[in-house]
Amino acid sequence: MRLVLLSCCLLLAGCATGKADATLAPLKLVDRLDLPAFMGDWHVLGNLPTPDEEGCHNALEQYALRADRTIAITFSCNKHGFDGKRDVKRFTATVQNPGRNTEWRVTMKFLGFIPIRLPFLVIDLADDGSYTVIGYPSRKYLWIMARTKTLPDDVWAGIYARLQAQAYNTDAIVRVPTR
Repeated sequence: MRLVLLSCCLLLAGCATGKADATLAPLKLVDRLDLPAFMGDWHVLGNLPTPDEEGCHNALEQYALRADRTIAITFSCNKHGFDGKRDVKRFTATVQNPGRNTEWRVTMKFLGFIPIRLPFLVIDLADDGSYTVIGYPSRKYLWIMARTKTLPDDVWAGIYARLQAQAYNTDAIVRVPTR
């Protein structure tokens, strides 16, 4: 029974690799990311959420560059309301394209104990570093994040236009409640 359970877990983990649909062009990444400047707090303002992120309020990603050049990631949010329990998850990322720093592999535990590495791609970044968009090769997931808790409507419109150009379904994006 344990072997069957482990086999099922590995199969499911394999499905979560983030491979892009063969009919879609690869996501276009930003040219370069200043990794130290990118560290710090990012408010998640919109997403195509993972199951763990559904119902999140006040979502926050925090990045910290370690001495070994890996990135410590802490994600937290209030579940199912502003007064909901604060859920905190920790991950580690490694940069796959040093120098550009725009393609990461984030390691997380599937079912709490099976490590899987998922691609996170920096596909949009404000010139002043005020917002960023993290994409996923299959376009199943997406995170729109900013240094502040709000973005002006014209900035949202520009982000959506660039996402549509990369074959993202912007109608499915969920605005994360923040206050």
